[in-house]
Amino acid sequence: MRSGWGAPDTSPTRLLLLRHGQTPLSVERRFAGRGDIPLTAQGRVQAEAVARRLAARTIDAVVSSPLERTLRTADFAAKALGLPVEIEDGFVETDFGDWEGMTFAEARIHAPEAVDRWVSDPEVGPPGGESFAAVARRVGAARDALVSRHRGRTVLVVTHVTPIKVLVQQALTAPLSALYRMHLDTAALTEVDVYADGPMVMRSFNDTAHLA
Repeated sequence: MRSGWGAPDTSPTRLLLLRHGQTPLSVERRFAGRGDIPLTAQGRVQAEAVARRLAARTIDAVVSSPLERTLRTADFAAKALGLPVEIEDGFVETDFGDWEGMTFAEARIHAPEAVDRWVSDPEVGPPGGESFAAVARRVGAARDALVSRHRGRTVLVVTHVTPIKVLVQQALTAPLSALYRMHLDTAALTEVDVYADGPMVMRSFNDTAHLA
C-alpha cells in the first residue's frame, strides 16, 4: 500500500466487494476469465437478492468490471440504489489464456506441467494468460485510483473471484499463495476498509446471508 492519499484518517474508504451472480461456467467450476459470459436465471435471482440487501445501506458509488456478468449484477444494485455504474477495467478477472472454459481437471490433462508451475508460483500464468502476481499489481493500482476518487466514501465494487481474493490478501498482508486457500461463492459480499495512511482492514468475507 502507498500513502499518497493524504494525512491519516479515522473514516476509511469502505469497499463492498461483490462477486457477480451465477454463470453457466461457475456452475461447472470452469475457468471463466475474459469471456463475456451471461448470468444464469439463478444468477439474476442472486443479483436481485443482493440488490435488495444493499438498498438498505448507504452506498455512495457503484463500480464494476467491464464484463457482462459483472455489469448485469451491478445493474440490479445500481437501480436499487439510484446510482450510475462506473466501469473500472482494473477489476476485470484474470486472463486464463488457453484454459478459458476448462475445468481444473481438464487443464491438468491438457497441460499437467503448466498447471503444476501455475499452482506453485504466483508469478507464472496459464499458457497465453495472466499470472496472479500480474493481477495483484493491476488490482492494487485500480484500488489506489478508486480510493483517490472516493476517499472516505462507501463504494460497491462488483467484480470477480481473483480481484476480491487479491484485495483480501493485500488487506491481511498475506502471501499471494493465500489466494489458493480462499473460497468465494457467487453473489457473495466481502467488506474491506482502506485508510488514507495505507492500512487495510477486512471486516467480512464471503457473506451470503442474502441468499438464504
